[in-house]
Amino acid sequence: MGRPSNTKKGRGAGVSRRDFLRRAGAIPALVAAQPFLAGAARADDVSVPPPGSGSGPFVHGVASGDPLSDRVILWTRVTLAKPKGTPSVSYVVALDTAMQQVVATGKVSTDAKRDFTVKVDVTGLSPATTYFYQFTYGSVKSPIGRTRTLPVGSVDRLRIAVVSCASLAHGYFNVYRQISFRADLDLVVHLGDYIYEFGDGEYGNLRSYEPASEIVTLNDYRTRHNQYKADRDLMEMHRQHPVVSIWDDHEIADNAWKGGAENHNPELGEGAYSDRVKAAIRAYHEWMPIRTIPSDQKRIYRSFRIGDLVELFMLEERLIARDEPGEPNIVSETPLFTQDGEFDDNGRQLIGATQQNWLVNGLRNSTAQWKLIGQGVMVAPARAGLTPEGKNIYFNPDQWDGYEPARERLLDAITAGTSPVQNAVILTGDIHSSWASDVCVNPYDGDYDPGTGEGSVAVEFVGTSVTSPGQSDPDGQVSQGLRFLNQHIKYVELTKRGYMLLDIDSTRASAEWWYTDTIAVRDTGQAFGTAFQTLNGSNRLSPGKRTAMKPNPPPRAP
Repeated sequence: MGRPSNTKKGRGAGVSRRDFLRRAGAIPALVAAQPFLAGAARADDVSVPPPGSGSGPFVHGVASGDPLSDRVILWTRVTLAKPKGTPSVSYVVALDTAMQQVVATGKVSTDAKRDFTVKVDVTGLSPATTYFYQFTYGSVKSPIGRTRTLPVGSVDRLRIAVVSCASLAHGYFNVYRQISFRADLDLVVHLGDYIYEFGDGEYGNLRSYEPASEIVTLNDYRTRHNQYKADRDLMEMHRQHPVVSIWDDHEIADNAWKGGAENHNPELGEGAYSDRVKAAIRAYHEWMPIRTIPSDQKRIYRSFRIGDLVELFMLEERLIARDEPGEPNIVSETPLFTQDGEFDDNGRQLIGATQQNWLVNGLRNSTAQWKLIGQGVMVAPARAGLTPEGKNIYFNPDQWDGYEPARERLLDAITAGTSPVQNAVILTGDIHSSWASDVCVNPYDGDYDPGTGEGSVAVEFVGTSVTSPGQSDPDGQVSQGLRFLNQHIKYVELTKRGYMLLDIDSTRASAEWWYTDTIAVRDTGQAFGTAFQTLNGSNRLSPGKRTAMKPNPPPRAP
């Protein structure tokens, strides 16, 4: 999300989400003009300590991810003054913080080919169990990490934090620290833009990047991941909770699609796009606690069964099938588009037929009560107005609005037949703002009742960013205009940074928006924003409330 003013842009680059936020700011003017509308100082303290500084070899801490009922990925990195050969680390997994009730041990080697990162898939674990783990290199021990396996069978309640969009240049990762304090979480879901590819001063200037230039090569991407993982607040979230992640675009380049990106230009010496993608994906799999398919590293779409309560489907929306974003076909001070021309092309893809079939079959065959879909870009339509002929005007071709035929195919497949999918909850990041929406193919054509929610087939919860900037909206006119034009959208907040907290039981799936007090300095202050829920079997939103934490949560990692 976001694009610096000096980005290399050409045909095929699409329109940045920074442009979307600018266009959103024009909505009150559009509302007023069209009566026919349907009702800090730079801080470098996250830099990786230099080799030999005495802070190694575990300067990036520890992490865990992709938990299943009997296994979980453990991650660390060996940082040495003179790295060479194949250094080995041992690991231990225990049931207690003192690391005395040991359930698994092992040893694993690493080398320069994987940038001295370490990933081990520890198997033979018990379901719904909190474990503590630690790595050792020589006589030096890593910090102790905490992780948790997924349950099987009957599950009473689930708590998940949802995050996305962490521009290091825009501020401090206080959100990650706040999440680390929540001992009762079962999981953290990261919906992408874990890193940003820009160089110093291109998009934010509170903290400087390593390397200082835009990242393009394998070494560049490794260095940027290296810097992010050395941030103490990010390290603490990883140390306390298992993370399930997908990439969005900035892990590669702004507004990435299968054949290019807005922020990639071979004519400026950035090389072939395919080489950049290969480098970005390789670094991502090295530095993230994700279960990797070596023969197909682009395939990160996967599912997680969490007992009988939830099945979580995580999508890939950038590199496998996404067609080139369309060019706006309404030219004005704020270029917009209608669903004409290339936007109406039935062949246009966002997730592609193979992934759609996998998703729909998974949703239809799932016996879990709630089906969560973790993905990058907003599904619910968001129009900016109407043309004099009555056509809807949209402002963000990078989200599902820019791929209307693909959205129709997906929603039609979910609702087809005599047994449509029930209790589908879409989780979205990317847009640096908070939204809650009823979801249907066309909420503007009379098949949807905004008063009752009748006609909605799913709900969507959109979480704001960790640090990346939103839209200025001091008097609320922008969000008010958006809700006026889109009455299936029940909540919009455009300015605050934070995270979503999901609380799910057999009666409802609830989303709470929590906002950090500041990102300008390190701070642990946060505040509850609002909550919406969907009741079992309703497939629509209703007002929610702040939920209580789980009783007797397991101890945090010491």
